[in-house]
Amino acid sequence: MIRVIVAGATGWVGKPLIDAIISSTDLRLAGAVARRSRGQMIGDVTISGSVEEALRTPADVFVDYTSAAAVKANVLAAIRAGVHVVIGSSGLTADDFRELDVAAREHKTGVIAVGNFAISAALLQKFAVEAARHFSQWEIVDTAYAGKMDAPSGMSRELAWRMSEVAKPEFEVPVDETVGAKEARGADVNGSRIHSLRLPGYTIGLEVRFGAADERLTLQYDAGPGATPYIEGTLLAIRRAPGIIGVVRGLDRIL
Repeated sequence: MIRVIVAGATGWVGKPLIDAIISSTDLRLAGAVARRSRGQMIGDVTISGSVEEALRTPADVFVDYTSAAAVKANVLAAIRAGVHVVIGSSGLTADDFRELDVAAREHKTGVIAVGNFAISAALLQKFAVEAARHFSQWEIVDTAYAGKMDAPSGMSRELAWRMSEVAKPEFEVPVDETVGAKEARGADVNGSRIHSLRLPGYTIGLEVRFGAADERLTLQYDAGPGATPYIEGTLLAIRRAPGIIGVVRGLDRIL
């Protein structure tokens, strides 16, 4: 039985994830974190007001679905407590992941970090990495709801990192030679240009546009308002994390 703590327990993904954990036969909810709901009950578990408080209860896996501002400190606290981690929050940079990897290896814990736990998003990433072997130029568009504070999204950062393992895109006009506003060319993340849109009516989306002479290829993922697509992927990561040492990024790496 894998004992699980969920931070962000009353959130968009956290609440249905806890329901799925409680309904499973091989997982047990050991703790929950939601600052504003501290002291309330979920089944036989009392909601904690902080990660440190929740980690006083023995657990095997800590799941973070909180915020870009809190995720790094939460994950480090879990690693130092010897608890494996699944990261569903965005906002971490490549440098953050390197730091977490060092800490996880030191404490012999596994960390699975996924920009988007939906199978369709994992497939987009897999197809985009393959396409990067055949196209020399591409750009990424990251869409999200107007209130999303971090940009680029964790999903787009993860994609840029994975594609950089294959190649980095070429540019006919180097960005620093752009006439006008260089910021219009997007942010440089692992060599790829990412353009982040934050607008009402959107949930989460990702698009990669490839271009070559006389041909174009566009791969696009769009999420609806429900959290259902993320649950099965998160459960898979919870089950796999105890068998890992260090940081693994990407759902396709554990499928």
